[in-house]
Amino acid sequence: MTTADTPPVPDTPLAPDTPPAPDSSSAPDSSLTPDTPSPVPAGWRPALAPAVSLRHDRVRDADLLVLPERVVVLRGSAARILRLCDGDRDLEAIVAELMSRFPGAPVAEDVPAFLGRMRTEGWVR
Repeated sequence: MTTADTPPVPDTPLAPDTPPAPDSSSAPDSSLTPDTPSPVPAGWRPALAPAVSLRHDRVRDADLLVLPERVVVLRGSAARILRLCDGDRDLEAIVAELMSRFPGAPVAEDVPAFLGRMRTEGWVR
């Protein structure tokens, strides 16, 4: 499996005092933008889809979303957000956790939009 044909999620640097700003343009046809409300149901407890796994490649020092016959390179805060998607926490709990880690960040707007994209792609259920 290679990442040559898979566009990476744009790089979003994240230092302890930098707010997370997930962005995924791995879906070039996606009509969702950070300003578009994400299509997520109330009480949604996001989790990775059954055929999807989150891995860290030590050689490349990169987080990867491993899908059947495809790998997506995650950058910025994307992996941090997806690691919280365990199926136990609802979206509000994920946002609250990230808001406590990154006070003042636009987490309440960015995280639901990002996870909405991941849900639209079928990578998160």
